Amino acid sequence: MGYIAPTMTPLALLPAIELCVREAGNVILELYSREIEVSRKSDNSPVTLADQRAETVLVRALAFLTPRLEVVAEENVARAGAPDPETLGERFWLVDPLDGTREFIERNDEFTVNVALIERGVAVLGVVYAPALGRLYAGVVGEGAWLDENGARRAIVCRTAPDEGVSVVSSRSHGDAAALETFLQGRRVAERRTAGSSLKLCLLAEGKADLYPRLGRTMEWDIAAGHAVLTAAGGEVTRLDDDTPLRYGKHGFENPHFVARGR
Repeated sequence: MGYIAPTMTPLALLPAIELCVREAGNVILELYSREIEVSRKSDNSPVTLADQRAETVLVRALAFLTPRLEVVAEENVARAGAPDPETLGERFWLVDPLDGTREFIERNDEFTVNVALIERGVAVLGVVYAPALGRLYAGVVGEGAWLDENGARRAIVCRTAPDEGVSVVSSRSHGDAAALETFLQGRRVAERRTAGSSLKLCLLAEGKADLYPRLGRTMEWDIAAGHAVLTAAGGEVTRLDDDTPLRYGKHGFENPHFVARGR
């Protein structure tokens, strides 16, 4: 892949980012077929060799493609600490090389590779790749969102919530059940489902769910790519506390509780 100037539009960057993400996914799948060794980070969350090797692939590729843009990647932050957002400039990358490490360890296939481009606090480009499922979601805000499933590519959009009630998606591995029940009181709920990693946001973008309240801890790299895909498909992610759009480049890179919605 050749040099791509950082002044190029997100849409022009998208094909190269999809290639990078697929390469990282191939690295993960190679390790998925072996015995998985698990270590613990300082916050006691799990990390595997797949997280580390996939991040190396992505960071090197992004540095080559856009050498003047900073890359904030989960495992590097775990090792070296979070950077000061003031030093990142108006455009930077957020990378989660293996979102859903618990899903990877449990071998349920619902783990993803996430790359997002942030511009002035907004996730404007996102690629979410689920290599074990053969699904790649991509979106550019203002340009559209797409799903490539085993080589078949199609546009995706959020649906209007059905009259019979919303389909609510929640985390398989995280979350506060009591808080979720409180949040859903008074709402007409037709279906509940769980999913791993950033696939929850992509289900909304694909029109297979309507509401995803996240009432637990997340980091910016966990959701930025899925947020961009969802926005590009016509949805939104807002803070729970004041209903304003969720933004990126916060000190510490930790998100408040939020709600993702389709149309």
